[in-house]
Amino acid sequence: MNFLRGVMGGQSAGPQHTEAETIQKLCDRVASSTLLDDRRNAVRALKSLSKKYRLEVGIQAMEHLIHVLQTDRSDSEIIGYALDTLYNIISNDEEEEVDDIEEENSTRQSEDLGSQFTEIFIKQPENVTLLLSLLEEFDFHVRWPGVKLLTSLLKQLGPQVQQIILVSPMGVSRLMDLLADSREVIRNDGVLLLQALTRSNGAIQKIVAFENAFERLLDIITEEGNSDGGIVVEDCLILLQNLLKNNNSNQNFFKEGSYIQRMKPWFEVGDENSGWSAQKVTNLHLMLQLVRVLVSPTNPPGATSSCQKAMFQCGLLQQLCTILMATGIPADILTETINTVSEVIRGCQVNQDYFASVNAPSNPPRPAIVVLLMSMVNERQPFVLRCAVLYCFQCFLYKNQKGQGEIVSTLLPSTIDATGNSVSAGQLLCGGLFSTDSLSNWCAAVALAHALQENATQKEQLLRVQLATSIGNPPVSLLQQCTNILSQGDKIDRRGSKIQTRVGLLMLLCTWLSNCPIVVTHFLHNSANVPFLTGQIAENLGEEEQLVQGLCALLLGISIYFNDNSLENYMKEKLKQLIEKRIGKENFIEKLGFISKHELYSRASQKPQPSFPSPEHMIFDHEFTKLVKELEGVITKAIYKSSEEDKKEEEVKKTLEQHDNIVTHYKNMIREQDLQLEELKQQVSTLKCQNEQLQTAVTQQVSQIQQHKDQYNLLKVQLGKDSHHQGSHSDGAQMNGIQPEISRLREEIEELKSYQELLQSQLAEKDSLIENLKSSQTSSVMNEQTSATALPRDSEQVAELQQELATLKSQLNLQSLEITRLQAEKQELLQKTEALAKSVPVQGEGENVAAAKTTDVEGRLSALLQETRELKNEIKALSEERTAIKEQLDTSNSTIAILQNEKEKLDLEIADSKKEQDDLLVLLADQDQKILSLKSKLKDLGHPVEEEDESGDQEDEDDENEDGDRDQDI
Repeated sequence: MNFLRGVMGGQSAGPQHTEAETIQKLCDRVASSTLLDDRRNAVRALKSLSKKYRLEVGIQAMEHLIHVLQTDRSDSEIIGYALDTLYNIISNDEEEEVDDIEEENSTRQSEDLGSQFTEIFIKQPENVTLLLSLLEEFDFHVRWPGVKLLTSLLKQLGPQVQQIILVSPMGVSRLMDLLADSREVIRNDGVLLLQALTRSNGAIQKIVAFENAFERLLDIITEEGNSDGGIVVEDCLILLQNLLKNNNSNQNFFKEGSYIQRMKPWFEVGDENSGWSAQKVTNLHLMLQLVRVLVSPTNPPGATSSCQKAMFQCGLLQQLCTILMATGIPADILTETINTVSEVIRGCQVNQDYFASVNAPSNPPRPAIVVLLMSMVNERQPFVLRCAVLYCFQCFLYKNQKGQGEIVSTLLPSTIDATGNSVSAGQLLCGGLFSTDSLSNWCAAVALAHALQENATQKEQLLRVQLATSIGNPPVSLLQQCTNILSQGDKIDRRGSKIQTRVGLLMLLCTWLSNCPIVVTHFLHNSANVPFLTGQIAENLGEEEQLVQGLCALLLGISIYFNDNSLENYMKEKLKQLIEKRIGKENFIEKLGFISKHELYSRASQKPQPSFPSPEHMIFDHEFTKLVKELEGVITKAIYKSSEEDKKEEEVKKTLEQHDNIVTHYKNMIREQDLQLEELKQQVSTLKCQNEQLQTAVTQQVSQIQQHKDQYNLLKVQLGKDSHHQGSHSDGAQMNGIQPEISRLREEIEELKSYQELLQSQLAEKDSLIENLKSSQTSSVMNEQTSATALPRDSEQVAELQQELATLKSQLNLQSLEITRLQAEKQELLQKTEALAKSVPVQGEGENVAAAKTTDVEGRLSALLQETRELKNEIKALSEERTAIKEQLDTSNSTIAILQNEKEKLDLEIADSKKEQDDLLVLLADQDQKILSLKSKLKDLGHPVEEEDESGDQEDEDDENEDGDRDQDI
């Protein structure tokens, strides 16, 4: 404080330069003082002066303040003062309070001053990075002024600061931590900072969204009370709009994260009418706009459709319809709700069907569509509300042929309620179409045109509509009534624009006649229509009437282009001749071009929603502008075409129609065949299932029958034993005599089986031995000398094999004798059983006893016969196995013979090789003798003999000696 007094005390010395000198002294003290307290006091003084002397402090102190941020980070107090001072220099908030008093020039200067200081600050990107690092400090006196300063920088030069933050490592992530701050002031200002950061920057919007921004913002909105919350909810909703608007990636992320479901509680509005504060209205308005952002017609169709389905599935559409039909809703909220419901149902069949089923809570209940149309044709309703209802009706009918049919059906004679108790949508549209309010005429005409959009069936159905004009006069068709009103022009006194009614009716007629030759024929059938149109086009009227002339030219051009030449007086060629005579082709095309050149045409063609500043500007419909764009060039070509070209074009059209009919016919045939194939496949699958069921049932029945048979035989045997136990002792003795024979045969068969297994094991051993011999034979081929030494051993093994084969043959002979003996015994047993079967019935004492004994003996005989058959089968199997063993023995004998032949050949080859080797040794010895004699002769002759040769010879001799020794060892 003494420092401040000293500085301020020097102000009296120079009153003109007091402030600048004081600021200069403070800046010098900040730059030169070594004590932290002195620097802190100087920065505090600069902060107090920065609001009033913004320019002076900014020019002289900014560099020193940035240096303080870099060097004095350990002291949070001086950092907070420096950040506050920089905020006062850069921000325009304080200047805005004086804007109402000061002149416009001073206001501009203050705004320029903030942007200039911002430009100086961000000229060094390190300053923004330094500020981002300071936001990591948890100290309130550092973080809060840092957030405000960065927000001010983004407001002044947003794109440049956004780019610096985007390239800064973890820059956006540091800012996202502000939403998790427990101090509400910092959290709320963090929301404002993110608003400025995400404005018009798709890359930052994506980063913020993937940093879990949706979850945190929705949590804040829920904590604050949804639509009943304060301005914090408003700030969060604005930030959500920044993240989602025109950002397909974030919209998809929002939908996939199931955040649409969390929007439903926002619209749970109570029945009380006293709870609509200004903040609640603002919050709910922003919430509805956020829903519209997700289902906007400008979004990709796939993304919009998926969001629409999600809103229906989670009940959000139902909640919006509840607000729509509730009472006590403010007008602007009701209007925005209608617009929101419009875009939620636009082009989505499921949502459109649900909306058609919504009823207003009235007595009797009325469909929501009827209630809305009553508001649209009521001239006392606000203009914005009537536009919203028209948009809702258009969205309900967009790509909804079912809804179009329902609306047109309310106009047909068979469906009109004769009692008049209820008002239908068709009656309301007709009432609006022919009322004295030009705006109602226009809205009803456009609404009815949307009921016919791209739907030839309903265009034809609308021809059936008959209207009662006055009592006593016959009814006229709707088409005739529209042309009658057109021909009357300004004769009928109407409230509103002069041309609005005629423009609406002409747009309705153009839509009705396009792509429908039947309606064109009905239109031309009225002989007054063509003269009226040519008269309107040919006149030279003012600028207001030029648009009507252009629409009349369009209607006449449609009558030519879609004419099927069914009326002789109004064929294409005659109509074109009429235009050329009365109007002129160039004049006709010029009048046709008045439509697209109109200033309101381009505005209507931009978006589907009818948004007009005033009723007088309500001239064009969005869908009609698309029709004009489609037909303008086509009609121009049709007017200039000759009759020959028309004929050729008609022939091509007929050919194409025939081709299309053929293709359609084949498509229908293929579709029918596909259906038949599907039916046949289903029948086959059904028959397969039935077959499997029947097979399982047969299997079960067979098993049950078998069980019943077994039970029957068991009972039969038990009854036989119980009734004839005493009279069957003799039979039992005879049968007991046979049983030991059978058991003995079984034992012998078991012994033969075991013996056979033993023979098979021995045969396997012999096979392995043969394989060993084969392997030894191959190794002997590779090494002749080793195989020569192994010959005696192989011959011994062959001899042993021959002995074992002889033994096996003798054993087989014994086995065959045993089997023959068993067969003879079996025949004896069979003879005994037959004799016993013959003797049993003769020994009976009475007829009943004899029958019982016969039954018992038959059962036992059948069992014996079964056992005999089994014995035969076993003996047959044994004989087959014996045959197989014989074949294996024969094979082994032939293998042994082959091996013996091969061994003999090897012996001969070894002998030949030994003989050749001995001959070579003899030749070598003779050669050595000759060489030695020649060397001795050379020495005698005095010729020198090289020692290398001798040493080489000596080495050769040594090698030969070694080879000889090796041969001897072998």
